[in-house]
Amino acid sequence: MNGILKRVIVLLTAIALVAVPCMTCFAEGLEQDDDVIAGKMAGDALVARPLGLCATVIGGAIFVVSLPFSALGGNTKPAYDYLLANPFKFTFSRPLGEF
Repeated sequence: MNGILKRVIVLLTAIALVAVPCMTCFAEGLEQDDDVIAGKMAGDALVARPLGLCATVIGGAIFVVSLPFSALGGNTKPAYDYLLANPFKFTFSRPLGEF
């Protein structure tokens, strides 16, 4: 009984891993409802932007701490881009509701 249950769980997991990406590909072509867009904007404003702000502040602190090491390694620009510029752009530069 235990072996059958494990096989069923593995089968359902494999089906889900294949079906979910396929369904998202089909859903991209559908028109979006105004409620869906409003929900995405609300979720962006209430969850993603504050998390982006936290990521910007924490990334800035990590960048300052790692600056001597990245300067010695010659990779200051990539460190700046990944730790500070990308979270800043995600938080402040993109339109509300667009991920």
